Amino acid sequence: MSRRAILLAVLALGAAGAAALAWMRDGVADRAPAPAPALAAAPVGVGALGRVEPASRIRKLNQPGGFNVARLERLLVAEGDRVEAGQLLAVFADAVQRDAAVAQAEAEVAQSRASLTRIRAAGRAEEIEAQRARIQALHAAEASARREAERAEALLPSGAGNVAAAERNRFAASRAAAERAEAQATLQRLLRPRPEDLAVAEAELQAAEAGLLKARADATLSRVVAPIAGTILKVYARAGDQVGTDGLLDMADLSAIDVVADVFETDVPRLRPGAPAEVVVPGEPRRYAATLREIGWLVRRTTQANTDPVAAVDARTVEVRLTLGEEGRAVLERRSNMQVQVAIRP
Repeated sequence: MSRRAILLAVLALGAAGAAALAWMRDGVADRAPAPAPALAAAPVGVGALGRVEPASRIRKLNQPGGFNVARLERLLVAEGDRVEAGQLLAVFADAVQRDAAVAQAEAEVAQSRASLTRIRAAGRAEEIEAQRARIQALHAAEASARREAERAEALLPSGAGNVAAAERNRFAASRAAAERAEAQATLQRLLRPRPEDLAVAEAELQAAEAGLLKARADATLSRVVAPIAGTILKVYARAGDQVGTDGLLDMADLSAIDVVADVFETDVPRLRPGAPAEVVVPGEPRRYAATLREIGWLVRRTTQANTDPVAAVDARTVEVRLTLGEEGRAVLERRSNMQVQVAIRP
């Protein structure tokens, strides 16, 4: 076979191979399945660290007097005691002095009230009658003194009278008139009190009542009462001590327990009130059910001291509160402030 024939045969085989490859590629492409549609991303829950806290919050009770330093006289409760709202918990040493001030203020109020009643009532009936009789007697005495003065004046021109005697008679007549006028004014006061006297007596009573309110308020500062019904968690001062910076005691209502969690601000949109959650307690084998009850209104900056170079050192979080179920409440009622882990389901 010539060289030309061989070249033509090679070219024909190449063309046939190229055609076969093209057919195979197109056939496979035609039989390839269509790509599956993308699946929707499943909702993701939120995880956070939290702490155990009574739903009532922990109430730190201190000396009501503030800057007034007083020794604790009596402590009437112990840790673990159940107390009712308004129950007396402690008494300070200055209570006796303040109670005495209350008694004194009460006496002043009683005195001022009696004085006002006396002024309003004016005079008694027998006092009024006696004053009227006195006025009649003074009228008669004034008339007699005036007649004596007139006779003495009439004798002076004839020389039979004495100038000194005449002057004494004039003075006696003037004095009788003044006594009669004073008696009439006294009768008017007995019949009707003066408005200015009433105003003074009413003002004195108001001042005494204000002093009593102040004394009672001061007396309450010597005692500590329970603001709510609950349990005494911690006592910081005993009888004979002065209350320090830690306060007197901590108390809370343990009938409802919350878990307070700090959720990153970017996770807040995935939260909803009523969402179920689980609480993981260190050392406990099982998880406890909870329900998201409140989502905070404030974003806080949480500065974390961490040597990890990729850790969030300026994290911003929102405080949320979860209500524990009865089983979790029974387990955690004596573990306030304990750190737990929270998983909030979507």
